[in-house]
Amino acid sequence: MKLTIDGQEVEAREGQTVLQAAEDAGIFIPHLCAHPDLEPVGGCRQCMVCVDGATEPVCACETAVREGMSVEVHAPEADRVRKMAMQLILATHPADCSGCPKFGICELQSMYQFMGVSPQGWRLKSRPVPTDESNPLITHMFTRCIRCGRCVRACREMRGVKVLDYQRTEEGIRIGTDGHVSLVDAGCRFCGACIEVCPTGSIIDVLRYNDSDKSREDNVVPCRAACPAHINVPEYLRAIRLGDYDNAASIIHERVPFPEALGRVCTHACETDCKHGEINQPVSICKEKRAAATYESGAWKKNVRHDPLTGKKVAVVGSGPAGLTAAYYLAGKGHAVTVFEANEKAGGQLRYGIPAYRMPDEALDHEIANILETAGSGAGDPEGTPRIELRCGERVAQPKDLLGQGYDAVLVALGTHQGTVLPTKGHELDGVYVNTAFLKAAREGHPMDVTGNVVVLGGGSVAYDCARTAIRLGANEVHMACLEARPVMTAALDEIEEGGEEGVILHDAYGFDEIMESADKPGHVGGMRIKKIAKFYFDENHRAITEFVEGGDLEIPCDHVIFAVGQKPEGTMDMGLELTHGPYIVADATTATSVPGVFAAGDVVTGTKTIIGAIAQGRTAAESIDRYLGGDGDITEHLAHEQEHNPFIGRRPGFGKEPRLEPKVGAADERRAHFCQYEDAFDNDTACAEANRCLQCDLRLDVTRPRLWNEY
Repeated sequence: MKLTIDGQEVEAREGQTVLQAAEDAGIFIPHLCAHPDLEPVGGCRQCMVCVDGATEPVCACETAVREGMSVEVHAPEADRVRKMAMQLILATHPADCSGCPKFGICELQSMYQFMGVSPQGWRLKSRPVPTDESNPLITHMFTRCIRCGRCVRACREMRGVKVLDYQRTEEGIRIGTDGHVSLVDAGCRFCGACIEVCPTGSIIDVLRYNDSDKSREDNVVPCRAACPAHINVPEYLRAIRLGDYDNAASIIHERVPFPEALGRVCTHACETDCKHGEINQPVSICKEKRAAATYESGAWKKNVRHDPLTGKKVAVVGSGPAGLTAAYYLAGKGHAVTVFEANEKAGGQLRYGIPAYRMPDEALDHEIANILETAGSGAGDPEGTPRIELRCGERVAQPKDLLGQGYDAVLVALGTHQGTVLPTKGHELDGVYVNTAFLKAAREGHPMDVTGNVVVLGGGSVAYDCARTAIRLGANEVHMACLEARPVMTAALDEIEEGGEEGVILHDAYGFDEIMESADKPGHVGGMRIKKIAKFYFDENHRAITEFVEGGDLEIPCDHVIFAVGQKPEGTMDMGLELTHGPYIVADATTATSVPGVFAAGDVVTGTKTIIGAIAQGRTAAESIDRYLGGDGDITEHLAHEQEHNPFIGRRPGFGKEPRLEPKVGAADERRAHFCQYEDAFDNDTACAEANRCLQCDLRLDVTRPRLWNEY
């Protein structure tokens, strides 16, 4: 049907309101309580318009359109009612907007600036109601509330949670919970819909989620932002909640080719930033990834990208997570890839640097086979010619020379396989081992001798891998000494706890003084002297300063010492590439090195970081190499099917107090006796229940954002 608004003929659909028709036509009608996703109530009196045939102004948000209707937005009587209502709102609203998080994007500010209205003519009334900062995730600044009711309606209509309502208090009517209990006790789902629809800065995210240096999306969904590969965490948790493991695995595979490995050993920065951690405990995102990989059927494989062959060839040196990730995506873009691996098997530090009880060979072999299979021949490829050729047992000393041997680009992804030995007195004694060699020997089946007592130096994940491996190899006692105090150790909390259960004796906040020679076996380790640290800091010249506790020396009788204080690349010094900090290859943000056509990614560039970080670098390298070879650099894949985002999440009493669920773990006495995996994947019921703890923060991104007047 057709109607006229301010002399402009517009078309509208039957059932629309005047306000909706005007917005569709790009005509601005002031409004505050109305929101595109909520039923109108007509309470703010900002959308008043004059309609032919009506004796008084009417609310545009409640008035249905009709054929031939004539509407005046700025009729004198409509403007009078609108401005009076705005003056009354401003009379009790803080005059200073500059300190408000919504300054510049506040709908109230936009409205009164559009109308040129101030509270002049009304006696100003302050409302010194203290801000409520007692709840997790949400701050309620009552002085900025205009009682539009959007938050109440969003909680009821949009989400079905129904914990917010108008409450009568000594300070007057305000938004709150029945009985004035906390949001946790009221059963809030902390979905953030109230924040999204609030037109002012009354209901806002707590300060850390208003980081102006991050995008709105990254602030709203911090788990996805924290993941180096930006896996869509809420989306795959939603699929698991519905029992759709195929789609969950497809969503994960869109960003990473190692979901099962990550589900076992990822450092899960996503969980560190999970908003549920501020309510009680973060969602077990990492273990959910393993559940998806465990129960999926491989449906994602049929949608894997296979662009036509380009005739270009790429050499990848190193088959760790960075190298194989890059190879997978480059093959999908139509390039032929040869992966050179110096070791007998592929996997890099995923295989040789992580004990089998955490990363079993069969799990890693399965994921590598998936990469080789799915990135294999595409339609139209020559029969029997895989896009990825894996050549193990071949060491490449000069990667740049491959450019003259038929390869159009080279990626160096060697990892960091050389352990670091500190120049501690006695480090040259027999019985001193280094982390990388010790762990690799155990994985290859010819472990180093750990008879007697062992001391591991270091406090990270690799140090715990060494200590727990030594226990499984039969060491009598295993001690760990590290510079850091326990609260700031880099090892994951579960590793520290599980290591302690298995018998690892931790000496935190100790410096390494001397590896003592055995009195009975000259030239062999006989003990370790460590010194208790009183204070550790960096001076103005960034030099490490250590102050020790007087008389805080401790001598530990031992037969072996394992340095687990870091690792570095090997073989890079003679490659003819620009290096930094010793053996690390210099690469820019695109992974390009000092030699055109040679790229580098992963730990060989960044130093030993994380598996997910190496995968993210592999993705970046694939994008850059594809562009270098003439492609567009787009490696995206669409493996998952669209799934509904049901905004009506409903009420769940006790939601904020539901404990984090953990997988079943074998008893310490049992697991210390072997290298078999000791942690089970979630069963179906547990996986679904844990996924149900997700706040579904991403639903906020589906809430329509009202346009400000200057956007029309």
